[in-house]
Amino acid sequence: MSRIGRMPVVIPAGVTVTVAEGNKVTVKGSKGTLERVLPAEMEIKVEDGHVIVSRPNDLKKMKSLHGLTRTLIHNMVVGVSEGYEKVLEVNGVGYRAAKQGKKLTLSLGYSHPVEMIDPDGLESVVDGNKITVKGIDKEKVGQYAAEIREKRAPEPYKGKGIKYADEVIRRKVGKTGKK
Repeated sequence: MSRIGRMPVVIPAGVTVTVAEGNKVTVKGSKGTLERVLPAEMEIKVEDGHVIVSRPNDLKKMKSLHGLTRTLIHNMVVGVSEGYEKVLEVNGVGYRAAKQGKKLTLSLGYSHPVEMIDPDGLESVVDGNKITVKGIDKEKVGQYAAEIREKRAPEPYKGKGIKYADEVIRRKVGKTGKK
């Protein structure tokens, strides 16, 4: 049986989980509300402070959906109670980030500044050379952080570009001159 799928999702204090028909799960917490329609084959039950996901049979597809469904519910519960954040670092001479309202302006060595507008439900904070993306939806936070990083991914020779704070860039040795 799926080890992750079997584990019950603990509902912390101040969070409510409701399951409507068609497996539409709504999670309300102090940070906001998240809704998601989960695979109809899975059986989702809320009992005494836990969410339990069970599958109908042991087909390969059902096994994979079992773990996925449980993890999606867990991510929603953590999102509305604690929230998610990703930290990016801008490295390079003349590379900088600035914030005006909902607009993030990046100077990344192009002939023009790159401007990005924060999507609904997300917030980006600039502190020196660090950009922090915060939100309650893990998927959206990761996606927006990836889009920011994509504007100038780190290069392997000098490490210039935008990288995640916990990312390690594999460095390469540059060319050497003739002897």
